Amino acid sequence: MHWLYYLGRYLTRVLLFLFTRFEVKGKENIPSEGPLVIVVNHLNLADPPIIGVSIKRKAVFLAKEELFRSRVIGYVVRHYGAFPVRRGGVNREVLGKAEQLLKEGMALILFPEGRRSPTGQLGEAFPGPALIACRSGAPVLPVAITGTEKIRGIAWLFQRPRITVNIGCPFYLPQMNGRLRREELAELTRSIMEHIAQLLPPEYRGEYGQQKAA
Repeated sequence: MHWLYYLGRYLTRVLLFLFTRFEVKGKENIPSEGPLVIVVNHLNLADPPIIGVSIKRKAVFLAKEELFRSRVIGYVVRHYGAFPVRRGGVNREVLGKAEQLLKEGMALILFPEGRRSPTGQLGEAFPGPALIACRSGAPVLPVAITGTEKIRGIAWLFQRPRITVNIGCPFYLPQMNGRLRREELAELTRSIMEHIAQLLPPEYRGEYGQQKAA
């Protein structure tokens, strides 16, 4: 890992300690080694580094390709441990890169919604994470984050918002035998989002997890 990765993690911990009430639940659920597909809801640009310091493992992010178009931001994001993906899809190059990293025993952090939620509730998810998990056979670790939607402007620095990262139990999706039909992939994607929804307070669940909550 590049020195920016370690510097970023250190600065994230300092900012969380000074300006938030930060809590991580379920640390015992994190496999200490081996391939891992980590799926998280998305509320704020601060989510990736916060999830990174919560997991306590070296991890690589899939980040929207727009971030890499700026020379400065792209340099920082790339060396923080991210590689680009088109919003809304996962192409063969990304699939190959993800599968190679998982074969090497790395952890991948993915945000299935592909964008920050404007309401704080879970939105419709893209099938990329489910496809990667099915093709690789790696366990899926559901993670829910709350409170980062309050990080706006500079007022939050004085309000110390409560930020909670809730880590669930890892589970497996069925390995892909042949080509997955669109309906099958949609059902597996919904399964991932329902696992995340179970870790969230009801007001964050959106359209996912309603039957589970009932």
